[in-house]
Amino acid sequence: MASAFVVGETFRNKVTELLENPDLSLPKGLREELEETLEKAEPTTLSFSTARKLKKYLQDKGHPFYLHELLEDSSLHLPEVVKPPRNPELVARLERIKARLANEEYNRITRNVNAQELNRSGPLADIGLQVRSAKAVVVTVFNFLVTVVATFACSYIGSQYLFTDTTARVISAVIAASVVGLAELYVLVRTMEGELGEP
Repeated sequence: MASAFVVGETFRNKVTELLENPDLSLPKGLREELEETLEKAEPTTLSFSTARKLKKYLQDKGHPFYLHELLEDSSLHLPEVVKPPRNPELVARLERIKARLANEEYNRITRNVNAQELNRSGPLADIGLQVRSAKAVVVTVFNFLVTVVATFACSYIGSQYLFTDTTARVISAVIAASVVGLAELYVLVRTMEGELGEP
């Protein structure tokens, strides 16, 4: 916090005139403070208390100089803030707390990641699952085709005892194969629907 002014040449010149003026009888304490201020090395500082005394004196004497005129090229003296050294125990404790918080954050982010599950369900496991699924589909389609073809063949061969005409035999074989094929599709759809409905 500021407690003094850094005075400029205007202040120096006007205060020097005040001190050299024999008509003015400056109080002894104020004169000493002003002389001491002018003798200081650069940067020359003027305390607020001395500035107040000078202002009061100028007001009381009705002097033509005003304090703001004296300090027009001056500035506030802001002393450097000296930071106290940090306590090493406190620094070490803060570092431990930061490390613990970072570890907790990492654990919170990765709590739903399991390395064993990653290894178990990696790309190779996915390929094996897909191969098994594709194999099941191929077997089902092959089973469907064999059933329909076998039904057609049995109906065609068996219908020779009923029909002598080849066209009638083919039509009866197609009808029988269609009925068996539709029944097979119904069973297949119900089975797949049951598998998909399982959680």
